[in-house]
Amino acid sequence: MPDIVIAFFILGLVAGLLKSDLKVPRSIYETLSILLMLVLGLKGGMALHGKFQLSMLSQLLPIVALGFIIPLCCYPILRRFVRLSLDDAASIAAHYGSVSAGTFAVALAMVEQANLPLNPETTLYLVLLELPAIVTMLWLHRRLSGHGNNSSILREALTSRGVLLLGGGVVIGYLFGPLGLKPLAPVLFDGFKTMLALFLLEMGLSTAKVCSPLPWQHWRLMLFAGLSPFVLAWIGIASALALGLPEGSALVLAGITASASYIAAPAAIRSAIPDANIGLAMLAALGITFPVNVLIGLPLYQSWLHNFY
Repeated sequence: MPDIVIAFFILGLVAGLLKSDLKVPRSIYETLSILLMLVLGLKGGMALHGKFQLSMLSQLLPIVALGFIIPLCCYPILRRFVRLSLDDAASIAAHYGSVSAGTFAVALAMVEQANLPLNPETTLYLVLLELPAIVTMLWLHRRLSGHGNNSSILREALTSRGVLLLGGGVVIGYLFGPLGLKPLAPVLFDGFKTMLALFLLEMGLSTAKVCSPLPWQHWRLMLFAGLSPFVLAWIGIASALALGLPEGSALVLAGITASASYIAAPAAIRSAIPDANIGLAMLAALGITFPVNVLIGLPLYQSWLHNFY
């Protein structure tokens, strides 16, 4: 059986497709997204508390490199084969180089349910992959179009909600550790799966909204969004094997390299590339890639990894 939280995504998806009046209030969704990113950061910081070593950098720096490599690989495909404009190709490449906090949370829940070994720095993967892809594609767009400046690009990326919450959570968790965060544990950590379930309920509703009806005129983009996770996941798997990561960390890395951002990237792209069609990015990242990963991809990546461990 899949993790229980997946059932809430399916419930939201079915409700949305049936045109139900079910909805999660916007304020609650915003609160859930803030709490999820903060808790993920805190968990990573707590895992590193008293355990951080400089030797970890030898594994973390290659993962940072993926944040530059993946969007640069996606861009020419989106430009030439999907036939998107410069603005939209740069936008969607940034979304696919960046990562999905929701997919990360589901992958982490799967790892915990299966009791797979996990490196303490695994949560840092989310933080490290969030920033480089956005900066890389905004820089490339500026270079190709002759607009914008490096300082504004970097500021937009560094001050995005996702980066601040994840990065701040890691620092707080690292400094205070499990003992210092114990008063918050019943709400934040014991309630993590409840928050994730409600978040995925809203993700199911949102997926139905952007996919109903399907814009078949963008079939090339939909094909890219449906197939790219399985290719990108192998980049994560190959990197994990090369770095000697344990199975749990490998599954998380495969899941997030296969994912696309629908929280941090849209906020940065909307202001930096105003002519980009964010609706197309949401169709691809949230409407197709997210459900493909959650419903099919993650269990499949886990089965692939079993062949190597």
